[in-house]
Amino acid sequence: MSRPLTPLALTVLRMLCDRPMHPYEMQQRIRHYAYDKAVKITHGSLYHSVERLAASGLIEPLETSREGRRPERTTYAVTAAGRDAAQIRLAELLHDPVEEFPLFGTGLAFVNLLPEDEVARLLRSRTVALEAALAGHQAAHDSLRKQGLDRYKLLDQEWMIARVRGELEFVRGLVGDLDSGHLTWKDDEVQIRCHPRPRPPRHDDKGDS
Repeated sequence: MSRPLTPLALTVLRMLCDRPMHPYEMQQRIRHYAYDKAVKITHGSLYHSVERLAASGLIEPLETSREGRRPERTTYAVTAAGRDAAQIRLAELLHDPVEEFPLFGTGLAFVNLLPEDEVARLLRSRTVALEAALAGHQAAHDSLRKQGLDRYKLLDQEWMIARVRGELEFVRGLVGDLDSGHLTWKDDEVQIRCHPRPRPPRHDDKGDS
């Protein structure tokens, strides 16, 4: 493949390194092992990735079968070129830091477009969502550990838990600093233009005539 392997393509190759299987079985294993927590996967994107890998010679069809009235299912196996490509891409992901642009960072960069009290309210809501996400990731991790999965198979979930926990602590800190006044942008020029304060009454203002 001319372009780097996508995370989904790497997922397909990794599963086929275990044994040959058809895309439906891949989808079931992805859900069972919570790979969908680390890689964005949809039904259509999985089949598209399988087709691209086959066209590139990184996987190959072994057989096509049908059970009852179910659609035909093609079983694929990874090729030697596919194993090599997967190992090279994995080494790149582990070794090379990639500059990413998370949307939350964009929001923080332009935070002074909103009043402080509104930002504090929004961040409090975000802490609730992060707490729920953290509990979900932790529960999924603990469940798989109880099933006997080795730790090295769950390192992606450990990283996700650490990332969400770190973000949660950061957001809680921001809320605390906003509430205490240690973080403020009330006098920022952008804030003044976006949310002009009411003009205080002047002593020489006259009442209704």
